[in-house]
Amino acid sequence: MIEKHIVLEDIDLVTFYGVNNIHLQMIKALYPKLRIVARGNIIKVMGDEEEMCSFEENIEKMQAHCAKYNSLNEEAILRIVKGERVAQEDGSSAAICYSVTGKPINPRSENQRKLVDAFAQNDMIFAIGPAGSGKTYVSIALAVRALKNKEVRKIILSRPAVEAGEKLGFLPGDMKEKIDPYLQPLYDALQDMIPAQKLQEYMEQNIIQIAPLAFMRGRTLNDAVVILDEAQNTTTQQIKMFLTRMGHDTKMIITGDMTQVDLPRSVRSGLAEAIQVLGGVKGISMIMMNDKDIVRHRLVTSIVKAYDAYERKREEEQRLKKQRGKEEADTEEAPRTTFDLSKTPQC
Repeated sequence: MIEKHIVLEDIDLVTFYGVNNIHLQMIKALYPKLRIVARGNIIKVMGDEEEMCSFEENIEKMQAHCAKYNSLNEEAILRIVKGERVAQEDGSSAAICYSVTGKPINPRSENQRKLVDAFAQNDMIFAIGPAGSGKTYVSIALAVRALKNKEVRKIILSRPAVEAGEKLGFLPGDMKEKIDPYLQPLYDALQDMIPAQKLQEYMEQNIIQIAPLAFMRGRTLNDAVVILDEAQNTTTQQIKMFLTRMGHDTKMIITGDMTQVDLPRSVRSGLAEAIQVLGGVKGISMIMMNDKDIVRHRLVTSIVKAYDAYERKREEEQRLKKQRGKEEADTEEAPRTTFDLSKTPQC
């Protein structure tokens, strides 16, 4: 009789063991010659050597399946033990990663697919588009996939804390409690892709970091996927500071919507300037999304189109108004011809 300890890593233990340890009980029933005791993320196994080898191999497959798909059920366990292909693995090559319910997260539009391809080919990507085009969600999915595949050691998510009409100082609580509402969309996306217990563990260990843009100053970000969301609300100095934090083995994704700038009118968006300055730099990809990429409620597409049409009409009216004003000013400034009647011949 031999004894071995197997350490479970990078998975949610509740998902792996099942509710009330139902998965663990099933595994024990499938290996009657082994004595299996689980304590946290360590499984202690004693028993027949031949069956022990099969157990180790299949536990590794179950662990890999659970880490990739965020799910494990009785059917998957049974198929793995029998050496059969798990049904969930069929036709899943296009998925970026999987939600906490095991559903594949796929690019849902042409420009979302371009974003996925650009991430594989470039170290810095700008994803610019309207609300609901999936730029932030797809970016976070790419970061989660890279973390799970051990391509990077951490994920760093940031946003500028710019008030959209509200004043930060009037919010209740300490600094963290004031800032957290601005970062909530990032938490929401992560909670869709990483089980709650595992996400908390990642954040406690600083494997996943979420912080306001101001907290990035002075840092060098190595071996990470770094995402700056709502970049249209950065100033030129802020976005330059952020982009120059990039370290070795790091990928950066900068997302923004140029129709929703909350900066004072006198301040130019740093994102708008960065697009102009960095557009031709090798290794930087610019993905421009549009209303065809919107994956929210159908009304969101109609709202975006209506506002775009309104803005174009207003800009045209302002252009015509300026043009008329210029023509009137030119008319007023034109030299007038005068005549000296005293020098005209008299009849």
